[in-house]
Amino acid sequence: MTTATSADPAPKQSGKDGDEAEDTYTPTAETLGAVLAGVERPQRPSPLSASLTFGWRAMLKIKHVPEQLFDVTVFPIMMTLMFTYLFGGALAGSTSEYLQFLLPGIMVMSVVMTTMYTGVAVNTDIQKGVFDRFRTLPVWRPAAMVGYLLGDMLRYAMASVVILIVGLILGYRPEGGVLGVAAAILLLIVFSFAFSWIWTMFGLMLRSEKSVMGISMLVLMPMTFLSNILVDPGTMPGWLQAFVDVSPVAHLVEAARGLMDGNVDTGEITWVLVASAVLVAVFGTLTMRLYNRK
Repeated sequence: MTTATSADPAPKQSGKDGDEAEDTYTPTAETLGAVLAGVERPQRPSPLSASLTFGWRAMLKIKHVPEQLFDVTVFPIMMTLMFTYLFGGALAGSTSEYLQFLLPGIMVMSVVMTTMYTGVAVNTDIQKGVFDRFRTLPVWRPAAMVGYLLGDMLRYAMASVVILIVGLILGYRPEGGVLGVAAAILLLIVFSFAFSWIWTMFGLMLRSEKSVMGISMLVLMPMTFLSNILVDPGTMPGWLQAFVDVSPVAHLVEAARGLMDGNVDTGEITWVLVASAVLVAVFGTLTMRLYNRK
């Protein structure tokens, strides 16, 4: 007769109604030791490392779906050509003179309007269930959200460079030189990073990506067109000038235009940096609260 060892499963026993039931199997220390790995548990990644990893994920999505770059390549070229030749002769007398005024503003408009796609990407991942996996990972909780924004910073830089190249071909000549242009693009990227937190919040709040795009366009269209991007605010009615004076986009355009034209306005630059910090503090906090409760 054979006897059951400690590693063998317990024998089946009959229940009260004659059905067979199995007793709970209790593994031994030797069995657990063979299953569990005997290596040291890896350390948790730092917040920077986790954020960069999620940012790399966002860039890999562009690699696999390159048509995502249309909004930072084709759209800026179309906007620059359309407004230059549509309004140049009527507003400035010639397209070359109008281009000197227009190009910094078009750069701001194109980049700021692409910030809404951050919220769209967040909402899409929520609908697919990807965020359920992110929430179970032992990483810094805001890393997933910061990763989206880091990946989009590459898109903002690409849109700025594309517009600058088109402008140079058409005859734009920045008086601020290379340093002025680089400083303007950097300031634009910083503000766009902060501004994108608004759309991450809406991406978490709303039920579909179409809703995110609808709300974002409802906000972005007045902020960009009712500004100093296309025309001098001095020609506007008083009540509209008051709106332009407090618009963060208008201050960003003025700061970028000054840097690229060689007329640095430290007051406008400070205004933009302070506004960026406030946007991150307010909407970043609201976004993470929604993310933790989602």
